Amino acid sequence: MNLLLIGGSLRNQSVNAAVLATAAELARASVQPVIYERMADLPHFNPDDDRHPLPEPVADLREALERADALLLSTPEYAGSLPGSFKNLLDWTIGGGGLYRLPAGWINPSSHGGSKDTYAALRIVLERAGASIVESACADIPVPREAVGPNGRIAAPEIRDVIGRAVSELLEAAKVQREQTTRGS
Repeated sequence: MNLLLIGGSLRNQSVNAAVLATAAELARASVQPVIYERMADLPHFNPDDDRHPLPEPVADLREALERADALLLSTPEYAGSLPGSFKNLLDWTIGGGGLYRLPAGWINPSSHGGSKDTYAALRIVLERAGASIVESACADIPVPREAVGPNGRIAAPEIRDVIGRAVSELLEAAKVQREQTTRGS
């Protein structure tokens, strides 16, 4: 099973990246976690460029989505919504089919309990793209910057537990969907 992890921050050592690195670490042994790290390489979305041959970073993103059995996201909030670079990434997934029926969840690590508007906007985009949002894999857990260790992961057991549960719920939903798809074929 392939778990794709995408962060919405370009910042080095962001809390969102730490959440996803921790999620990758907590994924069961039978799971191949893949952290997508090419958001900064994506060109600005232009529908005129959404044709063959796709820009290489876009083709890479869509291939990662096609290989994924599940998707976990974590993003900061900028100016009350999704960061522009992250929204650009999401724009490149529309029409490419990569999000359609893909089990998706997110972890909101806002240390102030904020970012509700950002995740409401993310929900809208994922729903319009046809993703299968796994409610039990969507978590709000404040992660203060000092919770991120020098290895870029979170060591606090209470935070790791929430991240681990979200990952488990997401992977279970992906497994059920895969079994249903296999039976329906």
